Amino acid sequence: MAQVEPINAFDDNYIWAIRDTDKKQVWVVDPGDAEPVLSYLAQHDATLCGILITHHHWDHTNGVAELTHAFPNTNVYGPQNSKFKGITHALQNGDSLTVFEHTFSVLTTPGHTLDHICYCNDVLCFTGDTLFSAGCGRLFEGSAEQMWHSFKLLSQFNDNTLIYCTHEYSAANLAFAIAVEPDNNDIKAHIEWVTTQRKNNLPSLPTRFGIERKINPFLRSDLPHMLHHLPHDVTVNNLTPSHNFAALRLWKDQF
Repeated sequence: MAQVEPINAFDDNYIWAIRDTDKKQVWVVDPGDAEPVLSYLAQHDATLCGILITHHHWDHTNGVAELTHAFPNTNVYGPQNSKFKGITHALQNGDSLTVFEHTFSVLTTPGHTLDHICYCNDVLCFTGDTLFSAGCGRLFEGSAEQMWHSFKLLSQFNDNTLIYCTHEYSAANLAFAIAVEPDNNDIKAHIEWVTTQRKNNLPSLPTRFGIERKINPFLRSDLPHMLHHLPHDVTVNNLTPSHNFAALRLWKDQF
């Protein structure tokens, strides 16, 4: 039976390890740094047998070369249109791959970057920098319309589906979420939970789609009240969900 565990990297990254305890084999998601992955493998006397990449940014890919040098038979899966050249198995929307007992569908989710993909099934999703707890990635390459479409793709999953994103941004994201919806009691309760988790040096992830539908302002961009507290210097062209999303993202960028 495979289990998913966080490997801490940099200041706030999680490299997710999918570990089969019986086979002593591990896949990792977005290894921006090789050293903590090698330490994790040594600690569990395990072999690396696969790498999943969500997009090309360095903090998701910089460890790949060292890891594939240490484990030469390791396959590297990632987006077909990626700027990252270390991918051995290129993937596009609708592809699938199996990691131990999990079969994942590949969803193209441009917005944060143009090459971003997510690996999802009804049990868990690796969402990289597309969907965070109470937040989303900055729009470095794509548009708000693309990101909103990506969010709608991810919205197909049920409330219990787990979300494994790559950054521990929950506390900062929730500070913004409560500014958007100051009367949202679900956000207030989640702030208390995340605060306790972090005080105990525990991750706030994974989260669940059911939670995010209640607290994530970007997932909730289609609700009519979401711009009621929008600052005067942030304008919105018309009240479509993607324009609401764009206004919220601009506000968050300045927050």
